[in-house]
Amino acid sequence: MSAHPAGERVDPRDAALRRAVAALETIVLGKPRQIRLCLACLLARGHLLIEDVPGVGKTTLTHALAHVLGLAWQRVQFTSDLLPADIIGVSVFDRATQQFRFRNGPIFTQLLLADEVNRASPRTQSALLEAMEERQVSVDLTTYRLPDPFFVVATENPHEELGTFALPESQLDRFLMRITLGYPEARFERELLTTGERRDLLSGMDPALDAASVVRLQQAVRAVHVSDPLLDYVQTLIQRTRERADLKLGLSPRAGQGLIRAAQAWAYLSERPAVLPEDVQAVLPSVAAHRLEQREPAGAVDGESLAAELMKRVPVPI
Repeated sequence: MSAHPAGERVDPRDAALRRAVAALETIVLGKPRQIRLCLACLLARGHLLIEDVPGVGKTTLTHALAHVLGLAWQRVQFTSDLLPADIIGVSVFDRATQQFRFRNGPIFTQLLLADEVNRASPRTQSALLEAMEERQVSVDLTTYRLPDPFFVVATENPHEELGTFALPESQLDRFLMRITLGYPEARFERELLTTGERRDLLSGMDPALDAASVVRLQQAVRAVHVSDPLLDYVQTLIQRTRERADLKLGLSPRAGQGLIRAAQAWAYLSERPAVLPEDVQAVLPSVAAHRLEQREPAGAVDGESLAAELMKRVPVPI
């Protein structure tokens, strides 16, 4: 986050958010952009997909997010035999009352880590759809509201690994962003090798925020101004994806709304009152890459390259 001009009063929420960013960068070394994207995704009321090889810190990042932001969290290890009831919950017959009583599953939390989500069957993956879109679950004709905030962080192994199921387009479209962490730079990897498990540092850290503060920040993000020329720019970007014959699908209206919210969150993290084209460009690859897929898989260009090409071809508004 940028610094306030000298003498200007600092909003306590901004100061707490800065402390959260600094704490996260202490735990997850050398990944400032990914940390900022995670926070933008949360502040935009979206959900996050982290795709990468095992062992690069996906779970550590999620644990650190929950601790530093003061959110209750649950981790569910997705496997091929996991059932929807293992996530949502189940109705249990109570002999004392002679009635069925619903027992909450791990989805009833503020931050849900769906670890290796693509190792579960499509049926189990679909258990997340209603929760991610409507922030509620329906069981036995009864609807149960989920906590606020509600943030799903799902990790995904590369598709070429054994025992994985590709996420369908309907599921991918419910993730506002997809990011990768990648291997650390040599200097940060040396620190990891010499200092050990970074999650151990969390026990000595106090949360910088709490759930109520996160909700207030989400509301503040929605107030970041979006001008008409900026909306024109976003609409042009979306329309160009729909005009390309080599893509299976263009960006959906849900993706367009998410792009605006993510750009508002990025602008807020930069302490700007209005969204600039550079805010849209900062989040576009993470918002669009997992939604853009070429029709011909052989020699296909990855989604991030397609997003980068898109930004080059669409003029930036003045």
